[in-house]
Amino acid sequence: MNLLIVHQNFPGQFRHVAIEALSRPDIMVAAIGRETAPGVSGVRIFRYRPVRKSSSYAHPYLHKYEDALSDGLQVLRVLTRLKQKGYRPDVILAHPGWGETLFVKDVYPDIPLIHLCEYYYHSKGADVDFDPEFPCASDASSRLRPLNSLHLLNLEQCDVGIAPTQWQRSLFPESYHSKIHVIHEGVPLQSPALASVTSVRLPSGHVIKTGLPVVTYVARNLEPYRGFHSFMRSIPYIQAECPDAQIVIVGGDGVSYGRMPVGYENWRSKMLAELEIDLSRVHFTGKLDYETYRAVLHVSEVHVYLTYPFVLSWSLLEAMASECVVIGSDTAPVQEVIVDGVNGFLVDFFDSEAIAGKVCSVLKSPDDFSLIRESAKSAASRFDVKHGLKGYFEIFDRVMTGRYSKWVV
Repeated sequence: MNLLIVHQNFPGQFRHVAIEALSRPDIMVAAIGRETAPGVSGVRIFRYRPVRKSSSYAHPYLHKYEDALSDGLQVLRVLTRLKQKGYRPDVILAHPGWGETLFVKDVYPDIPLIHLCEYYYHSKGADVDFDPEFPCASDASSRLRPLNSLHLLNLEQCDVGIAPTQWQRSLFPESYHSKIHVIHEGVPLQSPALASVTSVRLPSGHVIKTGLPVVTYVARNLEPYRGFHSFMRSIPYIQAECPDAQIVIVGGDGVSYGRMPVGYENWRSKMLAELEIDLSRVHFTGKLDYETYRAVLHVSEVHVYLTYPFVLSWSLLEAMASECVVIGSDTAPVQEVIVDGVNGFLVDFFDSEAIAGKVCSVLKSPDDFSLIRESAKSAASRFDVKHGLKGYFEIFDRVMTGRYSKWVV
């Protein structure tokens, strides 16, 4: 089988699929990505350079659409050259969110195209109108419609869609649900090397150890979408009730979603200006290498995971696999993973005092939560990468044999 993976930032969510494909002698895998894509050792990647020529005459709502068309045309050129040289994929797996696959079917009309259906925007009931502290612009709904029209084109073109969670699938128009299958890509949860870890030295030099009252919070970037402001506002309550707590905050100072705060360099500086916190017991690590990050979770007693109704972070699953007691926001799709009081706890995203209360209840009596920890690890195992790979490769097999048109969801 010739597997072609298309992802702006290859490998992105397809890292484990690409590595697994490399290990199978009957599969040849290649990729298309931007010139800045990190790639995967052993996978030949055909790179393209984005061309940004947004017209000054175009309506502002169309600027991202123009970018998508531009990237789609760049990928079209790459595919045309590959076809002229005799390359023919058997399956194309792609993240279509930035427009790369808009013209794939113009080159390979009969090749099965599988799309990762990550998100379909809504002006109500999802992320856009969730946080009253940051009200959306009056024209938010209108701005989203052109972006969703891109996703509708993607849905029309693909043969099969994959959504990581039931909630993410539910966001797409119901008429396309029969085409979209729920398969989480999976997270590498098994790490035998962690079993012997009992302490971690943070970049600051501070050492955290197993058995100490360690609280962790993780996000790719520290920002409201991942509840950074709510968590920071819980720290004064935590420190008042549990003065020995060591709070470790992992993440960068950029923005993955949303915008930077007005008048501040980043959200960390804004929240520190707002709050009175004993910083000797709060440790901002910045971004960590993966091994150190997993070790931090391994020694953590309690982990706080907050998010707008949006895509699910791997860090939630990794924290549960590490047997942390997770305090999660009572939002979708967290509710698909955490059953309140069974394998973790759900709290109001905005209630910082309640977040602190749950954290301190664990820190004060950590031995009382052994069943919660065991249940968390068991629940996380459903998202182990081996299950995600099994689902993806079953779909590859089905589309190659033409059986995808007969699926019933």
